Amino acid sequence: MLSVADLSCIRGDRTLFRGLGFTLEAGQCLHLQGGNGVGKTSLLRIVAGLSPAAQGEVRWHGELLGSPGCQLPAQLLYLGHLLALKDELSAVENLVSGSAIAGSSVGAAQALDALKQLGLAGRTALPVRVLSQGQKRRVALARLLLQQNPLWVLDEPFVALDAAAHALIEQVLHGHVARGGMVLLTSHQPVDLGAQVRSLRLDA
Repeated sequence: MLSVADLSCIRGDRTLFRGLGFTLEAGQCLHLQGGNGVGKTSLLRIVAGLSPAAQGEVRWHGELLGSPGCQLPAQLLYLGHLLALKDELSAVENLVSGSAIAGSSVGAAQALDALKQLGLAGRTALPVRVLSQGQKRRVALARLLLQQNPLWVLDEPFVALDAAAHALIEQVLHGHVARGGMVLLTSHQPVDLGAQVRSLRLDA
């Protein structure tokens, strides 16, 4: 279980949120909602251990984030606005090398299949720098098909996707949650996973 308690975030002289708390258990998705600038991305980065909180705590299976016993960094998959792709590598090479860095073994054939599922057949060997922004996002999202980390933290995963890709990613998210995984995401677009989705609104 992921638990967040009494969390506050301050950026500069502005308090984005204060006293925030929630829990996320196996088989659940939490959809963070709210306008631009209310702290949704900051909250995701705090949960992922990439930014400090001004106050409060994040725990994974009862262990405090940052403590020696907390396994959260190794058990989450974080996809933010920056797609963490190397422009000089191909889509396949990015997925294979990225998986190795994350501690999992993914072969070129597996990476190729994931990219084809996301509509990138014929572009898998091209340097990522020549792909469109939407195609680059599909490369990043292909990690969802390859890495089975229990917690997925996703910042606007549907941006720049067409309707078919949006529907496919929803299916992938639904499957992950149905298998007992957890998803924490932001999206200005609707997320249709049925009763498995809860919403939390951040307001300015």
